[in-house]
Amino acid sequence: MPPKRIAFVGTGANGAAIAADLTRAGLDVTFIEQWPAHVEAMRTKGIRVQMPAETVVTPVTAIHLYEVAQQRRHFDIVFVLVKAYDTRWACELIKPLVAPDGLVVGLQNGMSLDDIADIVGPERTIGAVIEVAGNMYEPGVVNRQTPPSGSWFALGAYDESARGREHEIADVLGHAGTVQVYEKVRAAKWGKLIVNAGELVPSAILGMPLADVVEVPRMHEFMLQVCREAADVAVASGIELVPIFGLQNLDLNDSHSYGNSLLNAVLERYSLPDTKTTVLQDWIKGRRSEVHEINGLVVELGRRFGVDTTANTVTVEVARRIEAGELKEQPANAALLTAVLAPSAA
Repeated sequence: MPPKRIAFVGTGANGAAIAADLTRAGLDVTFIEQWPAHVEAMRTKGIRVQMPAETVVTPVTAIHLYEVAQQRRHFDIVFVLVKAYDTRWACELIKPLVAPDGLVVGLQNGMSLDDIADIVGPERTIGAVIEVAGNMYEPGVVNRQTPPSGSWFALGAYDESARGREHEIADVLGHAGTVQVYEKVRAAKWGKLIVNAGELVPSAILGMPLADVVEVPRMHEFMLQVCREAADVAVASGIELVPIFGLQNLDLNDSHSYGNSLLNAVLERYSLPDTKTTVLQDWIKGRRSEVHEINGLVVELGRRFGVDTTANTVTVEVARRIEAGELKEQPANAALLTAVLAPSAA
């Protein structure tokens, strides 16, 4: 049997680092990227992945978006790592090149698995959760703060039509980190969304590394409140809370305890002194963020199910002002967020 052909649609910090791991494992991997300078840098020098303990340079096969139309052979596995709001067009782009029995995996934040299934079909859709810390500011160079030994992924079939094929993805993704297969991957994705709601946008609003944000008065309390609201919405939506990140002893019957534990675990494991969340990286680069796919979804579903989402609502509003150019991401914005908290007992 010929080796599986693998494509990564979106090779920013996480996509490039993971694809490089698979390439070094001897797999047939194609990088598909929309940043022209990044493609040319990878073609010329390979992808340089800088980790805390080592730096690895890997020669890779990289193509521009426009070159997708020139490809003739199908891909057996496609990993999608574009922003959640770009999922639909990215899947439409690659759909003609997905093998009839191929699989598409959304290694993304947010609940993009429904968009993927709608375009390529449920039988070809594998849901996923990614927990990797990294950034990219220079073409061809990834700063990966969590090496494969500290990276974690969840996988699960979209529905029964893809059930039993999760191992096909786990076998290759295992080269990039620890992989856990879930029967209810939507629940695992909600777990990640809960913690993303609390860390990604609230910390970016202050324009500071994540570790510094939690030291700002009442910001840790505010971030916990955002997570608790998101967990309440998940439960009200009929989602079963499940362990993620390999954590043990989570209280799955208490949504507030669950939200608190997830956020604190991420702050402990993935918050290095210079860690900037993906949202802050987007704003630094002049891009819009995934706030509407994360906190915005919490607010939308909270309204539908009658759940209070005050902290998420103010997060969305302040982020909107920043993206509209009305406000700068800055430490002073903490007052705008924490104003919705109950008065401190101190």
